[in-house]
Amino acid sequence: MEKKTLRYHIALTLVPGIGTVTGTKLIQLCGNAENVFTRTNEMLKPFPRLCQMVRNARNDKEIWKRADEEIRFTEKYGLKVYCYGDKDYPARLSQCHDAPVLLFYKGNADLDAGRIIGIVGTRNATDYGKKVTSELVRGMMAENPLVVSGLACGIDSHAHRLALECGLETVGVLGHGLDRIYPSANQKLAEKMIRQGGLLTEFFSNTKPDRENFPQRNRVIAGLCDAIIVIEAAQKGGALITSDIANSYAREVFAIPGRIGDKYSEGCNALINTNQARLALNADDILETMQWKASGEKTATQPGLFVTLTGDEEKIVALLKEKGELGIDEICRKTCLPVNKISASLLNLELENVVRCKPGKIFSLE
Repeated sequence: MEKKTLRYHIALTLVPGIGTVTGTKLIQLCGNAENVFTRTNEMLKPFPRLCQMVRNARNDKEIWKRADEEIRFTEKYGLKVYCYGDKDYPARLSQCHDAPVLLFYKGNADLDAGRIIGIVGTRNATDYGKKVTSELVRGMMAENPLVVSGLACGIDSHAHRLALECGLETVGVLGHGLDRIYPSANQKLAEKMIRQGGLLTEFFSNTKPDRENFPQRNRVIAGLCDAIIVIEAAQKGGALITSDIANSYAREVFAIPGRIGDKYSEGCNALINTNQARLALNADDILETMQWKASGEKTATQPGLFVTLTGDEEKIVALLKEKGELGIDEICRKTCLPVNKISASLLNLELENVVRCKPGKIFSLE
């Protein structure tokens, strides 16, 4: 990436009052970050408040000084920088409404890998949680997923270590800059991950691991992945925040059940009980739902012969024949049917092997 392009992207994130969502919308509106600054009067004229904010920032020497400092940091440590709107920006994340304007990356794993799974859970992992994590990661080895987590103590770091042991690439998403590792006990683990995966953050150097950074970090984990697996979680905590965000992104969410009364199973059991996560007992449950079974292992099904469709089902089938694949919201909009009817019809069509549900709750014909 050209230094000038990067400089404008960094500067945009430093404009007071412009957060992530507004920043990405400005890039969409103006075409790129450079236009936001150089064509302010022309492109932001309909938005006088934003226009004034950008004009003020354009003349703020401290913003450009900080941008130059960060560029020097990325050059010194050989970091890759992904800028929102660029063709190499992680595709799954670019679909999220609050995608980061910038991502700093040290590693070699492909962030657009064919299969990406997020594993999250409590920092106070029990022997049960560690055992389940081990069984799940080893059970998915044959499908070679990229394993993503938050490099925290407990389930996160256990998932990273197991991925490394299994020869899988693993990426840690950080809640601070790449000039440090938190917790420091994971320093050696992080070094191994850089060689067999990577470390990713949206935060500048010298950003401390403050509490408020971690919900932001969690949305990046959710956005990067096809699915999130929650292994041990209390009633409140980062893992549940990640699962909630993943649901809002239409990602699949799985939860491992635990014993009634166990503190670090309460969150997982609640997710399952409220239909916010699919129950997963083993790796096969996840692989089958995601349709990630190795070729030849899963017997192909055929649509039932002489299936009688209702009027609503015929509308859905006709729409999918025309469009190829659609999410449930788009199906509702185009058929003008309520979501409860669409959900019931899609379920019946799945049972009759007429449609299939793909990762991200996207539907297509079998």
